Amino acid sequence: MTSVAPAGRDRDFVCVDLETTGGSPSRNRIIEIGVVEVDRDGTTREWSTLVNPGVRIPAQIEAFTGISNDMVVDAPAFADVRRELLERLAGRVFVAHNARFDYGFIRAELARLELSYTARVLCTVKLSRRLFPEQRRHNLDSVMERHGLSCSARHRALGDAQVLHELLRVFERAVGPVRLGEMIDLLLQETPLPAQLPAGLADEMPELSGVYRFYGEEGALLYVGKSRNIRKRVLEHFAADHRSATEQRLAQQVRRVEWTETAGELGALLIEARAVKNERPLHNRRLRGAEASWTLRLAPRDGAPSLLEIVELDALDVVARAEVYGLYRDRRAAARAVEEIVRAHQLCARALGLERGTGADPEAGSCFAFQLKRCRGACLGQEPAVLHDTRVRLALASLRLKPWPYPGRILVAERDWRGQEDLHVLDSWRYLGTVHEPEEALRLDADAVPFDPDVYRILKKFLSAPDVARIVELKP
Repeated sequence: MTSVAPAGRDRDFVCVDLETTGGSPSRNRIIEIGVVEVDRDGTTREWSTLVNPGVRIPAQIEAFTGISNDMVVDAPAFADVRRELLERLAGRVFVAHNARFDYGFIRAELARLELSYTARVLCTVKLSRRLFPEQRRHNLDSVMERHGLSCSARHRALGDAQVLHELLRVFERAVGPVRLGEMIDLLLQETPLPAQLPAGLADEMPELSGVYRFYGEEGALLYVGKSRNIRKRVLEHFAADHRSATEQRLAQQVRRVEWTETAGELGALLIEARAVKNERPLHNRRLRGAEASWTLRLAPRDGAPSLLEIVELDALDVVARAEVYGLYRDRRAAARAVEEIVRAHQLCARALGLERGTGADPEAGSCFAFQLKRCRGACLGQEPAVLHDTRVRLALASLRLKPWPYPGRILVAERDWRGQEDLHVLDSWRYLGTVHEPEEALRLDADAVPFDPDVYRILKKFLSAPDVARIVELKP
């Protein structure tokens, strides 16, 4: 390749592909490395090696890559190839498809040897998306098909690394060297981190779903957030063109960033909602409501209009929760909502049990609204109880909480592209926790988890989408 682009002539590239025992750099190991070095003058060199991972290769990985345990038994360990690998990587732009995967594995393997490695990283998935935004798919097979590329050894490290080298040449022909160079420059730009954070933090953060936390002086929790891409979202907090007043303060105050990876967006949403309430970060406002959830419940009475009660949701059993209306942060907010509903629909506050008389018989006489012609007379029997109840239910219909659609607790499975699976344990609109084995779900204490309006809204939206995830009902 004579050049990648005018903007790329002063750079050396290294196209890298790895085969591994699984999708997690912290738990899995490299079994093959493929490298194509591309010098700024167009010179190329290729290198590949099998790697003995020190663990058995899972059957599905053998089937996918064609690399068996017998093939790696006499291969060098990663420690034995690290020197040559680092020499080939040194000073070059690291190019890979889903680059954070390959880059993260190499950094993890080196970290186990107490070695560090950082590089400017160019992801060809992102490059393809930027250059061809009209295309929907940018996985390597789709990109190869679209650009007429072939590979004699697909899912082997060197074969795929060779494809990446060829892909850069194809991109240059398709959009021109200037356009390609501009886009590479843009993708290689890195948002500067606040000076008080470690310089290598951007390399540590995963491009995965999860929850992140910002800590300040003396370990004070400043902020909890969630994202489908932890690294991208955290860096956005510190980008000058994205900063709000709150983010400017965070950039000045943050001293440490931690994160928890999840297999999908649902897990990130649930963990964030719980963390904000339990850990009380200083800068979070949304989701930081009172712990108690209040609601409205209709209590039927024989021959008389039903009473409308303001109750704590957690004080009700499963049967009583089947017909409740609205979610309120406290009793006062619920009472204000009731006043508005009664006034808007000309309901009878006396019949609903919300207003008491002043005479010897507190149930006798008309309510105050009837005297102002804002009640249809349920308090005096002029409006039948059945009709009043019907109007009450119609007035409350839009506020009704959806009944839990399962007989008991369920597991919702989320799996990411690495194969990591999280099992979220849910019961009666409550998030009990996340486990990795179904047996663990039975040990979670449902009574210890209060009803959370934010979790209810998250789950209601999530479960309303058809075929959104694999759901397993557990025996009550």
